[in-house]
Amino acid sequence: MSNQNTVLKGMKGEYQLHLGDCLEVMADIPDGSVDLTVTSPPYDNLRTYNGNNALWGEHVWRDVIAELYRVTADGGVVVWVVADATIKGSETGTSFKQALHAMECGFRLHDTMIYAKGSYMPLTHNRYEQAFEYMFVWAKGRPNTFNPIMIPSLTAGTKRNRGGSKAQEGTYAERKRDERTTVNPTKQHPNIFYYDVGKNEKTEHNAPFPEKLAHDHIISWSNPGDVVLDPFMGSGTTGKMAAQLGRRFIGIELDPEYFAIAEARINGANSR
Repeated sequence: MSNQNTVLKGMKGEYQLHLGDCLEVMADIPDGSVDLTVTSPPYDNLRTYNGNNALWGEHVWRDVIAELYRVTADGGVVVWVVADATIKGSETGTSFKQALHAMECGFRLHDTMIYAKGSYMPLTHNRYEQAFEYMFVWAKGRPNTFNPIMIPSLTAGTKRNRGGSKAQEGTYAERKRDERTTVNPTKQHPNIFYYDVGKNEKTEHNAPFPEKLAHDHIISWSNPGDVVLDPFMGSGTTGKMAAQLGRRFIGIELDPEYFAIAEARINGANSR
């Protein structure tokens, strides 16, 4: 397959957009050159993506994850947003298979985050409504960057006793004495992120994830000037947010219609 390449240069960085197969394009990306990937691959057969998901299968996602490991820098991060189809009454579990394969490739499963939907399509079935997707955070070693999103502490300013019996995680230092502390004004956001769906500008793409989702991961796991990749660019949400936040961006999209949408959105963000 021949690839169409577009390079957009703006005040905040350079944005390389590729129309083509992501495995073919990623083969030309140098080892260890990507700081952060934020992407949402096809979910089983939940949506058609103009028929392109017929090319998606286990043999493909295994190769894509292996390539992501190769192109990710030491200390870099991949955010993989996925959900599972339900077939004959059973969820496929493909998302878990992908996470385990990423670990086999060498990634750490740094965090299993949840994208909780403030609104969702009600269905008639004998299970609770599907209102979330997984956001697997895979790290190539210890993450170089973590800029946590902070939220107000409900008990800010109150005093709290923290004794030596407090359970500690992993290799963290154990407290050796009772300690009285004051609750800080803010604390780190928990790993469940709530977003309303359908708040992006209207496009012909049938499954864009929220711009705020891409925004939050980009600011969390990268710094201005870093390289952000989306091998399933779709309508260009990750690229648009990368442009607004001063990151360099590499986007790959197989479908010409979606590529044109992404190109216009990223160019618009790049020119501001």
